[in-house]
Amino acid sequence: MNYCNFVLENYVGCISDDEALWRLLLMADPNKEVVSGYIKSAKIVIAKANREIVGVAVLTKTKSIYELKNIAVLSDYQGKGLAKRLIKKIKQMAKSEGADRLLVSTGNSSLDQLALYQKSGFRITGVMPNYFQNYPEPIYENGIRCIDKIN
Repeated sequence: MNYCNFVLENYVGCISDDEALWRLLLMADPNKEVVSGYIKSAKIVIAKANREIVGVAVLTKTKSIYELKNIAVLSDYQGKGLAKRLIKKIKQMAKSEGADRLLVSTGNSSLDQLALYQKSGFRITGVMPNYFQNYPEPIYENGIRCIDKIN
């Protein structure tokens, strides 16, 4: 499937009842309690292919700070430019709300995400040591334990 066949739209609906959406959200952040805390006031963009939700991106605002808080694409749809399109849409939304800066964070073990974010114009600005240390279950990606948060 070519990336042009994806439809991006703002999500409207009851998040708590949407299993497909939760599956995606938890791909990016496996701590449902954390996701539940920010999702209620967030703006959500979904990507659909054949009416199925295959990608999601979440924009949050805390005080004057805008953040791309969560982004995920189903594995069968990765590598087709969809994440870049979702990031572009989130950047446009933040800018239209007056953001002069958009933050994104990920784990130290998220090598593909670090590459994607830098290709999308984000730069590393800091590290929060031990941020993921107290998650209920340890997170491993690429054979690396996720412990630190990269901003």
